[in-house]
Amino acid sequence: MTTVLRMFCVLVFVLTGLTTASAATDNPLTQESFFQALSGKDTQQKQQAATWLAANYPMETAQPILDAWLNGQLYYLKDRNHPQYQQLFIVADEQVGANARHVWSDEQLAIENKRQFKKIRVNNTLRSFIRLEIAALGLNSDNVEIRKQSVQALTGQSEAQQKLIALKQTETDAQVLALLDFALAINTALDASAEDRLAAIDTISESTDPIVLVTLNQILASDTDATLLAATQKGLDKYQQSQRLYAGVETLFFGLSLGSVLVLAGIGLAITFGVMGVINMAHGELIMLGAYTTYVMQQLLPQHTGLALILSIPMAFVVSGLVGIAIERGVIRHLYGRPLETLLATFGISLILQQAVRSIFSPLNRSVSTPDWMAGALEINPMLSLTYNRLYIIVFCALVFIALVMVLKKTPLGLQVRAVSQNRPMARAMGIRSERVDALTFGLGAGVAGVAGVALSQLTNVGPNMGQAYIIDSFMVVVFGGVGNLWGTLVAGLGLGLFNKILEPWAGAVLAKILVLVFIILFIQKRPRGLFPQRGRAAES
Repeated sequence: MTTVLRMFCVLVFVLTGLTTASAATDNPLTQESFFQALSGKDTQQKQQAATWLAANYPMETAQPILDAWLNGQLYYLKDRNHPQYQQLFIVADEQVGANARHVWSDEQLAIENKRQFKKIRVNNTLRSFIRLEIAALGLNSDNVEIRKQSVQALTGQSEAQQKLIALKQTETDAQVLALLDFALAINTALDASAEDRLAAIDTISESTDPIVLVTLNQILASDTDATLLAATQKGLDKYQQSQRLYAGVETLFFGLSLGSVLVLAGIGLAITFGVMGVINMAHGELIMLGAYTTYVMQQLLPQHTGLALILSIPMAFVVSGLVGIAIERGVIRHLYGRPLETLLATFGISLILQQAVRSIFSPLNRSVSTPDWMAGALEINPMLSLTYNRLYIIVFCALVFIALVMVLKKTPLGLQVRAVSQNRPMARAMGIRSERVDALTFGLGAGVAGVAGVALSQLTNVGPNMGQAYIIDSFMVVVFGGVGNLWGTLVAGLGLGLFNKILEPWAGAVLAKILVLVFIILFIQKRPRGLFPQRGRAAES
């Protein structure tokens, strides 16, 4: 009887242990045991704690805790006398007087002593694991964009294969499904035991994602199967061909953006130089005044950066235009017919303007803020991104050019300007006041230079010497395109910008500029009047 009783007790003990173990497996952690796992030294237990947190709490609760842990901002209260002893807190700033936020209740606790809290430690193995759990949190989100970001973050992570497969069984969005197929194909291509590796390699070769290059190179370095290596090399060749194509498109984009800058810088000079034959060495300083106008407008409207930039366009035109008219009326009108003295006089004016800016704004460069709608880039695909500020520069250049052409073609001033530029004596005989036309033309060219300064303020720092960087380029564009011809200026500016950017990858930035200058010199030897020479008796003489 005693033996039977002992066997019965042992059986009850075993069954009780199995039941307890099963319960522990179904729900291995609580908030208390979660803390015990975090504060311990066992990395595997900490990984289990991270998995438990991600599986049992919504993204809004779990992600801040995991983020804080990853960034070293997760602490626990170690003061035994405090009622919240051993409670977890997120501490962004461990300073006396700052607040610590309770992870479960969002309750704020003022830090009275730095030694109140102790940091939850994290190592490199845990960091990788936590990043994986954070990325996996978004897989079950109701937001399609969050699910897409999560799948992209988990692409190439073989540990997430089962989670991705589980999501694919319930996913309905076509874009997310496409990302899932790609992520699963990456993992399949790397899995040496998978049967459909060839199909997976063929699938990923169609993508432009950078992880494709890493994956294909990894396969080439680790596999020995001849058929698999041939398919991988074929896919790598296809990927590299796409790289070359999009690199060429990006070079053209940068060339157009540089060309647009050259056009904006030179188009005002094309008007003054073409109509009056004045070599205006102060043209760069007129660009500088437009850039400083943008800076002043942003100081007046510090909370409205975008509005300040838009208002800077007409303001820069007025400021630089008025300065240009003052230069023409005060100095240049006394020096017509004496080009060397005009060059020296405008060079002196450029020095005066530079010193005036130094006296008013100091010699230090000023930074002009970029509006939010000009920040960032338009991502066509992972291989090609077009920055918004350069896109806007190209569009802005086109608008300025169209507006200037319309002014010269459709307004009385434009008609008079063209008449004076083609035959000044005959224009005077027809009753056109050439002095007034000269002043307004110089003001128009100076105003356009100011507008160019607004655009350039978004690409470089604003300083007293910024105009000197563009004066030589402006003259090159005007002479190469044909003096006084707007279409020539456009073609020359865009052409030189493209030529420069095409040469840069193999010649370097400095040598590319030298080669462009040598090309212009040789071209002018052959065609002294430029690509589109001006027509008319004045031009011929």
